[in-house]
Amino acid sequence: MGKLRVFVADDHAVLRDGLKALVNAQDDMEIVGEADNGKTTHELAKELLPDVLLMDISMPELNGVQATELIKAECPTIKIVALTAYKDKSYLNQLLKLGASGYVLKLSAADELIDAIRTVAAGEIYLDQQMAGRITEEYVRSQSRRGELRQREITVREEEVLRLIAQGYSNKEIGNQLKIAVKTVESHKANLMQKLELKNRTEIVRYAVLQGWLQDT
Repeated sequence: MGKLRVFVADDHAVLRDGLKALVNAQDDMEIVGEADNGKTTHELAKELLPDVLLMDISMPELNGVQATELIKAECPTIKIVALTAYKDKSYLNQLLKLGASGYVLKLSAADELIDAIRTVAAGEIYLDQQMAGRITEEYVRSQSRRGELRQREITVREEEVLRLIAQGYSNKEIGNQLKIAVKTVESHKANLMQKLELKNRTEIVRYAVLQGWLQDT
């Protein structure tokens, strides 16, 4: 497999240089582009299609939230990690709603950022340890209102399957754990995604986070 292709968007040249050096020092990833404003980030992301985009929130022309919205609408396969100095819960909520896969504070250790890149590239969600508990009640309530009735329709077996999917187990591993056929796992997964209006594994993980299911893992 090739290296993870990473794009850096930040309006501070010194920070960009530091991020590029950090990423390029990893054996499994490389920098493929950079930008110092949201507009250029949007344009180059469409052209380069990186695997992971490190997105500063506070940038000129388009801020990181606006750029994230445009990029996820047009290039949904790009995984976006918000890299910011802000501990503001509203930014976290906005970015999760728009499809961002990670949120890392600039004060975090370098290895946490590298962890975040690998995690989101694998299709999972990464929240900075300082922010993991900051998903606001308003956001949870808004999701719960949509899911309350549908949640009641989920069987015990379907919930078991959903939890294991969110924890990263393959269909075969889930089948072995629950002692059911792989085709049965696939059937449960398809039914669940239809009931909960989930499109992919990232949305399943996000749903599991909101339900508090991953706190025990």
